[in-house]
Amino acid sequence: MKPLLTEAGPRIDPATVAFDIDGVVADTMRLFVDIVREEFRHSELRYEDITCYRLEDCLDLDPEIRNTVIAQLIEGSHRRPLEPIPGAPEVIARLSRLAGPVLFVTARPDAGFIEPWLHSVLPASHNGVRVVATGDFDAKLEVLRHHEKVFFVEDRLETCFTLNEGGITPVVFRQPWNRQPHPFVEVGDWAELADLMALP
Repeated sequence: MKPLLTEAGPRIDPATVAFDIDGVVADTMRLFVDIVREEFRHSELRYEDITCYRLEDCLDLDPEIRNTVIAQLIEGSHRRPLEPIPGAPEVIARLSRLAGPVLFVTARPDAGFIEPWLHSVLPASHNGVRVVATGDFDAKLEVLRHHEKVFFVEDRLETCFTLNEGGITPVVFRQPWNRQPHPFVEVGDWAELADLMALP
């Protein structure tokens, strides 16, 4: 039976949760904005302008610029560093010490850049991570089932609905691009996530 997670409902068992990376752990969209502003002279672009996940639907930006920057983000070829979302490394380290290696499932085509990046930003005291790159948002469901995960923290609403239909309870990580109505529990930062998991 699928667990019911509501504002007043049960806490997340730390052993049963997995995480997306971009927009949840990695501040990828903020780096996207910084690159576009600084390298392509679009100083008017703001983080809050990204009101939908499909960038072409909400940004008045040349497709060539958009695709160039996205390629840099996927390959890790950008000059500016990719920063973690505040609080993420510390909470992940606490979680891993409590429940063992933490699972991350990303729709990136491969983990070639993002897995070493994740290790580089985590405290040395962490107890391991595992990164699975699916190359497809919809493929996350089977990975989570295979690893017997019950909860998934995600910033893309469409994925949350897909996971919910497949028996995985999504937790929405609040971002400007997921402000459409939805029935899921959401968190605004990693302190709220740590609370949901009742981490010591």
